[in-house]
Amino acid sequence: MLLSYSSLVSTYAYLGPSGTFTEAALIGITSPDDQLLPYATVTAALDAVRTGSAEFALVPIENSVEGVVARTLDELATGVPLEIVAETTIPVSFSLMTLPENVGKEVKRLATHPHAESQCRAYIARELPQAEIITTPSTAAAAEGLRDGNWDVAIAAKIAADKYGLAVIAENIGDNEAAVTRFVLARKPGAIPVPTGNDRTSLVAYIDIDHVGALLEILTEFAKNDVNLSFIQSRPTGRELGHYHFIMDVEGHQNDSAVAQSISGLRLICEDIRILGSYPRAANR
Repeated sequence: MLLSYSSLVSTYAYLGPSGTFTEAALIGITSPDDQLLPYATVTAALDAVRTGSAEFALVPIENSVEGVVARTLDELATGVPLEIVAETTIPVSFSLMTLPENVGKEVKRLATHPHAESQCRAYIARELPQAEIITTPSTAAAAEGLRDGNWDVAIAAKIAADKYGLAVIAENIGDNEAAVTRFVLARKPGAIPVPTGNDRTSLVAYIDIDHVGALLEILTEFAKNDVNLSFIQSRPTGRELGHYHFIMDVEGHQNDSAVAQSISGLRLICEDIRILGSYPRAANR
């Protein structure tokens, strides 16, 4: 389903380089006329929105196998405020690739992103037990380096093989064929998307963990208003030991009465609250 925030052509920053799963997810929700801008890190992609270099940024936030993407959570919770206006998910399928002229040759060095390596451990242990593993900032960076002759093979999305002229040796090599990654689309704060009846609200609660029962009080605010809490993750604020924030997803829109009452209650018991956005839930979420 294509996004429809504006009839004009939009610019989208994403975790690059070209050929990442993030780019594949972004292609699925934008039009061919939109401009897609790759950035080397999640921080750089989100900063592109903050500085006005892009209108939106799509970044990974959660994987069904590896869990949360800590950098994305930290940027949204503590960086210059941005607003989540959409989410999307895609299946994650990994391919082993090499230069066409190297098919069948001995593999000494394998490159990929650490998350991809951990999701393909069984395959690597079985098929490439002697290979040195080189970690890269993204799976597409591994494919790009392979194209430049820096290693023998790479594990990446099949789209990366197409982008960089590589030969796919094996497909669907992940240990969990049902792996899915969730991405969120962020922009500068603006008009809140209208409720759709199938929404998610993401927010950050800042508390002093030394306060007895603080987390229970947060959970109680949602429970007493019959609001389902679908995701919670604690992250240190970086100030000092004992200071944490909790990033949460709840079912419903911030303008729904039950969610609004819960947020009002949180403001009475937390040091601060940051609403990251209310947006339509992805179809399979």
